[in-house]
Amino acid sequence: MKHPIRSIIKEHKKNSEQGIYSVCSANPFVLEAAMLQAKADHSLLLIEATSNQVDQFGGYTGMTPEDFHNYVRRLAGTMDFPVSSLVLGGDHLGPNVWQNQPAEIAMNRARDQIASYIEAGFTKIHLDASMPLKGDEYEAGLPLNPRLVAQRTAELCLAAEHSLQKLPADRQKPVYVIGTDVPVPGGAKDSIHEVRITPVAEVAEILDLTQKTFAEEGLESAWERVVAIVVQPGVEFGDDTVIEYDRHKSHSLSAFIDNQPNLVYEAHSTDYQTPLALKQMVEDHLAILKVGPWLTFALREAIFALSFMEEELTRLRKSVTPSHLMETIERVMLQNPAHWIKHYHGTAGQQAFSRKFSYSDRIRYYWPHEDVALAVQHLIKNLETLSIPDSLVSQYLPNQYRAIRAGEIEKTPRALLHHKIREVLAIYSQATAMRKTNRKAKNPNHIVMESI
Repeated sequence: MKHPIRSIIKEHKKNSEQGIYSVCSANPFVLEAAMLQAKADHSLLLIEATSNQVDQFGGYTGMTPEDFHNYVRRLAGTMDFPVSSLVLGGDHLGPNVWQNQPAEIAMNRARDQIASYIEAGFTKIHLDASMPLKGDEYEAGLPLNPRLVAQRTAELCLAAEHSLQKLPADRQKPVYVIGTDVPVPGGAKDSIHEVRITPVAEVAEILDLTQKTFAEEGLESAWERVVAIVVQPGVEFGDDTVIEYDRHKSHSLSAFIDNQPNLVYEAHSTDYQTPLALKQMVEDHLAILKVGPWLTFALREAIFALSFMEEELTRLRKSVTPSHLMETIERVMLQNPAHWIKHYHGTAGQQAFSRKFSYSDRIRYYWPHEDVALAVQHLIKNLETLSIPDSLVSQYLPNQYRAIRAGEIEKTPRALLHHKIREVLAIYSQATAMRKTNRKAKNPNHIVMESI
């Protein structure tokens, strides 16, 4: 049974238009919105869990791969989304979480992690051995020794293939993504102004070394399912900066992969790129676009907007207790700074600003916190109880106001949240031609939202 992503890549090789976007999030509002978008597009939906988010020990979400698989399937049932149109992937799978451990320990845990993903039914696997481990010799700012990366990548793939043998023969075989020049998960930690674009010579070398190492390990059939390689094409985002795609700077990368019949590039950190840039990336064979923080950034914008509406309405209805969401999220982030402290710098005031409005969107790690989740539920319940005037929606969520007036969505808090997130998803859907309408739009920077 041919993997649907291989079919998409085959189509891409014919016309350079077709691609796929990957939703890298565990947030329920984001995943619900993604299912709504994919249903409207009648398209495949690729959802990926990251190595620090979900692993055999639970990750920061508290979910194992099996837990995440069941969680997504439950959401799909709630949203009436066909599981046959769903692909689950694992992002940055490898020793990422255990970089401070000696290589033997880190790789043993990474192999177990990969095995748990395969056994849970994930079928798109990013084999990421790009990071140095305790004791490795490497030069800061440059990729790890490619021979070492190739060997460790093959070790990870062996673990995946051995786990696959334990499963029923009719189970979908996974496709793999490799690469050495892999951007840091979740965006840069500091303000950035330029990034190093992966040289073609490095891409050619890692492909050659990895293919040879796979052959030495008896992984020829697995190599046939390697569909993409991760490169840095010159896109990144940080606290207050977005580096935009310039196709002229990555022309040689595009020309190289064009001659690889079954391979495309996978682009990480594509968040906040313009619609035109994303479309050009797909045309230039960056056919798998990863998006995550931009989606929770849009969610944060919508939740803050609802909070401002609640504030206005509870002034009029003194009997309704406000959720105090803004105060709650600030308190929780200050009490638990681990997820933002290395990313936000400057004065106390500058850090407070970043905690709310940064492109890095470190606030996304705090939505599952019990106090914050309860505040969000309280906010939604208040706004479901109170009648939100159209004029207030227009003030804080003008695009959603227009969608309400056009009869496209209901005036409920959840519908407003979903629609706000889908504004971002629609950009990716059109850029990858997953969205069938307006594929030939004259100006890709203008996204028509009629299917939302």
